[in-house]
Amino acid sequence: MTNFKVSVKRLFSNRTKKVNRSKTGNAMIFLFIGIIAAYSMIPLVLMVSNSLKPISELFIYPPRWFPINPTFDNFKVLFSLMSSTWVPFSRYIFNTFFVTIITTVLHILIVAHAAYPLAKHTFRGKKLINTLIMYSLMFVPVVTDIVNYMTISSLNLINTYTAMIIPNVYYTFGLFMLRNYMTTIPTTLVEAAKIDGCNELTILWKIIMPMAKPAWLTLIILMIQNMWSQANNTYVYSEKFKTLPAALSQITTGGLIRVGAGQAVGVIMLIVPATVFIVNQTKMVETMASSGIKE
Repeated sequence: MTNFKVSVKRLFSNRTKKVNRSKTGNAMIFLFIGIIAAYSMIPLVLMVSNSLKPISELFIYPPRWFPINPTFDNFKVLFSLMSSTWVPFSRYIFNTFFVTIITTVLHILIVAHAAYPLAKHTFRGKKLINTLIMYSLMFVPVVTDIVNYMTISSLNLINTYTAMIIPNVYYTFGLFMLRNYMTTIPTTLVEAAKIDGCNELTILWKIIMPMAKPAWLTLIILMIQNMWSQANNTYVYSEKFKTLPAALSQITTGGLIRVGAGQAVGVIMLIVPATVFIVNQTKMVETMASSGIKE
């Protein structure tokens, strides 16, 4: 892959430039980012704070930022309700992890193979396909619920894992985002790899996907966040196939007495998406810092 290595060296040879910025400028930027970060933390702080409030404090008006008498009773009530479900609660957790992981992996595989030709190849109908993808982003997902239900029902997939996975695998926004990012990768790298004898799959997984790492890492975070919080009550009615959000929503629909448990549910549902984001954030920053090469 001699030609490919030479192309990469040329692209990266003059990339690093020292940014000249005063200490005052750095301080102003740091202050601005700090204000935005503090403002973004408000919903998280309120969620955790409300989960630690006794029921009497949840209905105080005007609401308080922090609990006067913090307690873990809301979590105790929630865990007690979890232990009394018809199906073992571990089953709901397994269903959620299984559906989330399988859907995310399949989605990345499908959109990667679809985005690559749309970004780096020329063929008849390419412009029309890209236009249809853009127009599909204008419709909210609820518009397709009836069509999806009719399709899944006709295939006898109701009350199956497949019913929860298939409608979410073909996530148009993921294809749009990954395709747009791939267009920024220099075509000279693809051409050099072809001259060295690489086939299309090798180019995609050895060259394009590593360079598109910020895009698909972001897509993984979005997919996990979407799937983790999705109840999937439209296609699944059997308790043994229901996911964690569906089980928790049933638990918390018991009137005012379960309002505190509902606040605890919000914190529990946030743990996995927040952990995934925190773990991948460093990698995203590192890959973003090394991206943006131009021909």
